[in-house]
Amino acid sequence: MSILLTEDTTFIVQGITGREAVNLTRECLDYGKGAKVVGGVTPGRKGRDVHGVPVFDTVEQAVEHHGAQVNGSVVTVPPAFTKDAVFEALEHGIELIVIVTERIPRRDVAQMVELADAKNARIIGPNCLGVIVPDVIKMGGIGGPAQDAAKAYTPGPVGVMSRSGGMTTEISSTLTAAGLGQSTAVSIGGDAIIGSTYTELMPLFEADEQTQAIVIYTEPGGRMEADLSRWVTENKSRLPIVAFMAGKFMDEMPGMSFGHAGTIVEGKADTAAEKIERLREAGITVAEEIAEIPGLVKERLGQAVAS
Repeated sequence: MSILLTEDTTFIVQGITGREAVNLTRECLDYGKGAKVVGGVTPGRKGRDVHGVPVFDTVEQAVEHHGAQVNGSVVTVPPAFTKDAVFEALEHGIELIVIVTERIPRRDVAQMVELADAKNARIIGPNCLGVIVPDVIKMGGIGGPAQDAAKAYTPGPVGVMSRSGGMTTEISSTLTAAGLGQSTAVSIGGDAIIGSTYTELMPLFEADEQTQAIVIYTEPGGRMEADLSRWVTENKSRLPIVAFMAGKFMDEMPGMSFGHAGTIVEGKADTAAEKIERLREAGITVAEEIAEIPGLVKERLGQAVAS
């Protein structure tokens, strides 16, 4: 089992003729059982192909060519055009959209998320690397080239969610080295507004029989951790959770952010120390170092079995 993706998931790549998208498409085609990339979209480039994937001017043309519903889209177009691309995908029945693009205006992101909710669709990102089901399929640049992703990710019982794309792979690689495979790993995105938060993905992991534990990588800034802590408590989650909080040094440097737009600390509740306290109050184990994560996961899994 897995969440979001299966080996039968079909998707398109919007902006497929861009350099990053060309590489991303190759990586997805080569990984696992081979992603079903059924088309690409770049206006004015219809008739071309990228690694054998036919290119169209519009999403409508790509869907018509496929002859059936397309499940997902990876959006790699420039920030100024991302909203239009996502709206086009949503209007043509695409239910899972991975937005790789960063620096999208917040208002545009809010409008995309609102329309996705209205269409019962899901956005992952923006500013993310996507989703991977180890040895099966990946959607996005997560894990890099197929041979590298195959080394970092292995099938197993641990779900991974991370605000950092690179740390999604780092944590999964650390788990793999310790003999702990992953059910699904999701790079949720590092922006202030994103399509799917930890809390919004938790019910999917809860319903997945393969997933027996969760690891999250998180940062100062925003309210996602507080929301997760509340959800875990109110829903009596069956899944033991281990978290790693980056950027603890920021508590001593008010007003500073690093890396992601979502790491801006606007008040005490956004600080690393406050978030760690809330996570622990909810029964979530917080690792001091990345290297501690596998041992803590094994410990929590052992406790779950014993109980």
